[in-house]
Amino acid sequence: MKIRLFLITALVALVTSGCGQKDASTAAAPAASAGPRTIEITAGDTMKYSVTAIEAAPGEEIKVVLTNNGTQPAEVMGHNWVLLKAGTDVAAFDAAALTSKDTNYIPAALAGQILAKIDLLGPRKSGEVDFKVPTTPGVYDFLCTFPAHYQTGMKGTLTVK
Repeated sequence: MKIRLFLITALVALVTSGCGQKDASTAAAPAASAGPRTIEITAGDTMKYSVTAIEAAPGEEIKVVLTNNGTQPAEVMGHNWVLLKAGTDVAAFDAAALTSKDTNYIPAALAGQILAKIDLLGPRKSGEVDFKVPTTPGVYDFLCTFPAHYQTGMKGTLTVK
């Protein structure tokens, strides 16, 4: 009986001897960063963005997801999302886009004015872009460059503050 009690006591001591100690091999890895903040925008046959104002902190990581929930073919009612550098003449950029059908209404000569963009989307299609918000506070315009969409109000602003 004494031997049995000794064995049980020894077994309990052995099992509990590691309690309260960390085993480095099972330590959890540091949590991954939350990733960019996602802004979801829809656009359809009414030629309007569902979101026309975005506020962000300087240097913030953002993901914009654009979904064309319209039914018209891309040749008639395609949508894109183009974020321009501060100070860009948006109307002039849009006017140049009108003659840029071969490059999906993105004027190649003004590509240096673009901070981020989502390419032209047809009906029931989505696209996305990840980018770092400029560190300079200010207002940055975005627009759809498909013909006549900017003129009908398919535009907005990213305000960095």
